Amino acid sequence: MKLDSLSLDAARRRDGIKWAHAASGVIPAWVADMDFPVPEAVTEAIARRAATDLGYPAWLEEPTAGPLAEAFAERMEARYGWRADPAHVRSYTDLNQALQVLLHVMTDPGDAVALHVPAYDPFLTTITAMNRRLVPMPLTADGRFEVPGEPVRVLLLVNPQNPSGRSFTREELDAVAAYADRHGTLVISDEIHADLTYAPARHIPFATILPERTVTLTSASKAFNMGGLHCSVAHIGAKDARDALGRQPAHIYGAPSVLGVEATVAAWRHGDAWLEEVLAILDRNRRRIAERLPSVGYRMPEATYLAWLDFGVPGAAHFLEREARVKLNPGPNYGGGDTFARLNFATSAAILEEILSRIAAALT
Repeated sequence: MKLDSLSLDAARRRDGIKWAHAASGVIPAWVADMDFPVPEAVTEAIARRAATDLGYPAWLEEPTAGPLAEAFAERMEARYGWRADPAHVRSYTDLNQALQVLLHVMTDPGDAVALHVPAYDPFLTTITAMNRRLVPMPLTADGRFEVPGEPVRVLLLVNPQNPSGRSFTREELDAVAAYADRHGTLVISDEIHADLTYAPARHIPFATILPERTVTLTSASKAFNMGGLHCSVAHIGAKDARDALGRQPAHIYGAPSVLGVEATVAAWRHGDAWLEEVLAILDRNRRRIAERLPSVGYRMPEATYLAWLDFGVPGAAHFLEREARVKLNPGPNYGGGDTFARLNFATSAAILEEILSRIAAALT
């Protein structure tokens, strides 16, 4: 496969944070960037915009998300059967900004926010930094979860889940919906990894179950490997959240750049052939981890390109960086155990094989 040909020497010439922050001789498998080039449709859209006009875009004064709204709505209906209302879409630079804006306008200091743990670490730090009270929903050994035992103002649903790779079932989502409806809870659903779901698992947008209490956050950045372009959308299904945002000054939270918008629209409308090729590589890679590391605690992810691994070694990530010369994210960063680490397997077969060989040797 063309996307699967990256060598270790070529990868070391990449200058993004993933490779630039790895010590000499260390292979990075930490931050959630893929090692694949972006779709040609994305690079062509950026080049076309740069060659045509980098002035203020025609959609600058539109109250919601300009061309992003239509592209988002088209994709949700085509891929998931969800008829999202483009008028309810707003644009943000990334999901962290969108979450912080929503917590700012919809909650007060001390309010309870429920979140599955282990969890995406910036969400954990956001809840703490904004002085909201975290109500954890721990994942069980088989990846299941229970709704909170108390009412909360916001339930932050990460589906597919990071770092476990769970794609939640209809039964699980129905339980969340029943809880939110019973307690008047706002569900903020981070679905940024939805396009990276492996069959037979099937992504179900939470807004198709409880639209009137849901805000959906997503971006093309994970599935199409362009996090540095900083462009995301929020579909504000909950009217009280739309009203609260409507009372804010129009430009107080900024907006994504014209290049981020062009790239996102191009990816969503013209990038699916590239995505299918990437998914085939990732599907092979998630299975290869199980084959090469049979002694490691590993529940194969149903989505994402992230493996949540229990190495049974205290300080696992630090141990592996020192002994295997492989950089992973430490489990405690996500509220998980010290023997856990998160491995990013979105790379070529050759690089993944070297990563797994080094880890296997260090564990023997």
